[in-house]
Amino acid sequence: QVQLVESGGGLVQAGVSLRLSCVASGRTFSNYFMGWFRQAPGKERELIAAIRWSGDVTYYADSVKGRFTISRDNAKNTVFLQINSLKPEDTAVYYCAAQGGIKSPRSQYDFWGQGTQVTVSS
Repeated sequence: QVQLVESGGGLVQAGVSLRLSCVASGRTFSNYFMGWFRQAPGKERELIAAIRWSGDVTYYADSVKGRFTISRDNAKNTVFLQINSLKPEDTAVYYCAAQGGIKSPRSQYDFWGQGTQVTVSS
């Protein structure tokens, strides 16, 4: 089992940067992926970035390439999502998720955090 706790969301103005954190506890393995998803109002949840705990593989959705950066601190069992130049359309609940086996970054995720709200005002 893996427990995930996100933090770092809030109400911000367009153009600023934000860093979300996800602390993992329980079983973690270097060859498993951690992912960040978001769900905007009225839309489906989407995978926006993923990273293998080893740090050697990352994935980004086309919609966030160039503004979002995923990283991890293995010593702290923490995964980060840096979001630059926030836009109103980035408003969503952001979820951290973990895979429980060796999979590709876009495969099913098995463990989920509770989510953190990011609201961007124009």
